[in-house]
Amino acid sequence: MNITTKPIEYMDGKTKCIGYLAWDESYVEPKPCVMVAHAWGGLGEFAKDKAIQMAAQGYIGFAIDVYGGGQQGANPQENEALMMPFVSDRKALLKRLKAAFKAAQKLEQVDENAIAMMGFCFGGLCTLDLARSGVDLKAAISFHGLFGGNGLPPKKIKASVLALHGWDDPLVPPADVTMLGEELTKAKCDWQIHAYGGTQHSFMVPEANDPKNGVAYHATAERRAWAVTLDLLAEKFSTHGVA
Repeated sequence: MNITTKPIEYMDGKTKCIGYLAWDESYVEPKPCVMVAHAWGGLGEFAKDKAIQMAAQGYIGFAIDVYGGGQQGANPQENEALMMPFVSDRKALLKRLKAAFKAAQKLEQVDENAIAMMGFCFGGLCTLDLARSGVDLKAAISFHGLFGGNGLPPKKIKASVLALHGWDDPLVPPADVTMLGEELTKAKCDWQIHAYGGTQHSFMVPEANDPKNGVAYHATAERRAWAVTLDLLAEKFSTHGVA
């Protein structure tokens, strides 16, 4: 296995986005792609590492740049300033996400008919929103993401949705979990919600360590969430013989 990485530029209107591609150079034909949506801090090493992990599984990993220009926040205040315009304007957010999806479809390494997406925190919200738009995602996987609907006209959800949630996450109370389940049931899509007990926000992030504010890494939840993620991707991409 020889995993190669490189930045990938793509456009959303006049905004240049700078994603990050990871793939095994030994591939001989286009492979399934897993898009990775970053948390509120922007496209950093965590999301890039997940793209590399996808490449190690035999897929194409494509970490997307939601903010544009490769912007990253240096502290919570800057992170919030980058994120809130998109949280407040979900139509603009969806336009940015669709630009990334179209960019993934055009990559020579990618089978345009076999694309999934995963996202973390804000990226989880992004993943659910792209699935809600009705694009042909094979799977949409949210890790400690936000569940609130986007208020846009509902579309048929084609993706198999997997929401991985810490039960003690203060950003997503139990009522929001129920609300998402009701939304997905109404959409008649294939869906799962896994809630991990004794688990807070950002449980996938080893550096997360602010339990007083409901943010903490949880090794067991991380392991379990990753295992079910790989299982779903293997199921959805099994026809390609890479899982």
